Amino acid sequence: MLNTVIGEVLPLTLAIAISPITIIAVILMLLSPNAKSAGPGFLLGWVAGVAAPVTIFVLFAGLLPQRAETGGPDVAQAIVHFALAALLLLLAIKGWRSRPKPGEEPTLPKWMAAIDSFTFGRALGLGLLLSIPRPKNLLIAASAGVIIGGAGLPAGEEAIAATVFVLCAVSTVLVPVVAFFVAADRLRGPLEQLHTWLARENAVITTVLLSVISVGMLGKGIAAL
Repeated sequence: MLNTVIGEVLPLTLAIAISPITIIAVILMLLSPNAKSAGPGFLLGWVAGVAAPVTIFVLFAGLLPQRAETGGPDVAQAIVHFALAALLLLLAIKGWRSRPKPGEEPTLPKWMAAIDSFTFGRALGLGLLLSIPRPKNLLIAASAGVIIGGAGLPAGEEAIAATVFVLCAVSTVLVPVVAFFVAADRLRGPLEQLHTWLARENAVITTVLLSVISVGMLGKGIAAL
């Protein structure tokens, strides 16, 4: 059962892991003069910001009525999945409409210009701000929490599933920060190229991921009936 739950939540991690704005932010920090302090600070804030809502939603899902042993419909779970699917689809549509027009340069947040001066504390705060308050991340955390908390797993296995989810979700920040301390000079060129590509394709990447996950949530809702 644990393996099944992990298999269900792993695809959801992509919507958090492949977050262009977040990856651009960590790239800029690793290219900044304060990389050795700002990088780990951002990573710590990002991990905390992803883990906290997942934990809360796992606990919340455990309070929902469980599916009857006879295998009847799980209406509460279905309603939650349908609501999450609709909200994710709305975010996908919003992201698609905000994409740059052909030939137009993508507009990045103004705070990115100040990243060169970020200390450990400011980077940690940014990691929290880019994770916890963002609707997309909250919806993905809610989706994962409903799957994990609604599976009827023992507390220990719930913790394992949640940990696997968080580690996979933060991997695109974790890996560059760790790699920086191993081979900083060799990473500079590839990081700059990745930064340019992500800035250009931000809206498209996010829209596709959210659309796919929305369909997955819809399928889970139908399966619960």
